[in-house]
Amino acid sequence: MHGAIETYEQAIEFLFGRINYERLNSDLYSAGDFKLDRMARLLERIGNPQDEIPVVHVAGSKGKGSTSAMIAAGLSSAGRRTGLFTSPHVEAFEERMTVDGVQPTRPEMTCLIDEIAGIVRQIEAEPGRISPTFFELATALAWQHFRANRVEGAVLEVGLGGRLDATNLCRPLASVITTISRDHTRLLGSDLAEIAGEKAGIIKPGVPVVCGVSQPRALRAIENVAADCQSTVWRLGREISFDHDPRRHVVRVSTPSGSWPEISVPLPGRHQAANAALAAAAIDVVDEKGSSVPREPACAAIAGLAWPVRIETIGHHPTVIVDAAHNWASIRALLETLDSSHPASGWRQRVLIFATSHDKDVDGLLRQLLPRFDTVILTQFQDNPRAVRVETLHRRVRELFDIPVHATADPASAWHLARRLAGRQDLVCVTGSFFIAAEIRELVVDQPQTETTTTR
Repeated sequence: MHGAIETYEQAIEFLFGRINYERLNSDLYSAGDFKLDRMARLLERIGNPQDEIPVVHVAGSKGKGSTSAMIAAGLSSAGRRTGLFTSPHVEAFEERMTVDGVQPTRPEMTCLIDEIAGIVRQIEAEPGRISPTFFELATALAWQHFRANRVEGAVLEVGLGGRLDATNLCRPLASVITTISRDHTRLLGSDLAEIAGEKAGIIKPGVPVVCGVSQPRALRAIENVAADCQSTVWRLGREISFDHDPRRHVVRVSTPSGSWPEISVPLPGRHQAANAALAAAAIDVVDEKGSSVPREPACAAIAGLAWPVRIETIGHHPTVIVDAAHNWASIRALLETLDSSHPASGWRQRVLIFATSHDKDVDGLLRQLLPRFDTVILTQFQDNPRAVRVETLHRRVRELFDIPVHATADPASAWHLARRLAGRQDLVCVTGSFFIAAEIRELVVDQPQTETTTTR
């Protein structure tokens, strides 16, 4: 595509024609593929909007998307025009960049992509220049959109790692690191301290850090980077305390700036209560810099937040839950939430629909999940080539467990099988990857509610 981009379909085709590490098997790339100089040149071509907009920068192995959304909701509640950049998207690309919770229209998105496409073609025509990647373009588009909409601040979720992530060219008011767990080990390292060091790469000199990391060695790595940057650290469980009431789904938070009113947490699980505490602390850090965020409206905004595929209940009779868990920590949080919020005695059987990516610890995820479910359906997502083939999953299950499983390469077939097997008092849980959660969610949400109800 070399002419002007005139339609939304052409715009999306252009974007997804770029090198896209969200869609590549991690065996096909290395840390050398991630360089900030390429992103810096791209931002310079569009006028360095990142220098005009203060941000809250959020990294972490899990919880960074939910925490980012809560922070943005709280800041918006104060009348502070706030951008939010997250990834990946569930249904439409433009979900990744919102202003006060509103995503760009398709015509707006088309114009933004047409503008940056011209710049990309200029770069590609220059000798020795490497074309920007999909995620670099997505980040630049978010900056363009935020500038065009005159945002007063933005919340940026890191895509991968932190130190070399395309979002790391920004001027933060606060840096947030939610959790550390083993994920993307080929790129970030296999040791928690190594991974923490990569994520601590978002810390900037003199910029306060809000930290939810508890593992001693990982926390020490973050504290060392913060000390070198002369940045204060507010740590969950030390400077930041929270008390979670799972029965009422509320959390009480205290930070060095004072106590918050009860926050009704819209997302289930103690880990989301911890994310809400980190979000409140980040808002307090920003507030100290003069944004004047009243706490009552911020609590109300957080309570009203909808955030798909984060232990999201999308059907009843049977209960249908979709979750993007894809590493040890997030799977553990999912299982703990199912046990605490939905006791096993409340369901006659648990049905699992599972698919995952090549770059995940497949055996580790299976070992955690399979003993906790009565019926297992293996599948593979369709919209991303990183999917582990269902035949491979089936073979690994047979080698690890002596249990019967169902296997189908088609998520729609997996969903229809789950509906046949699950009664009204059962649970259907979909997990293992953001992509399988999104695909099954689309199947369920787009059909009439009566179709999700089975009898047995």
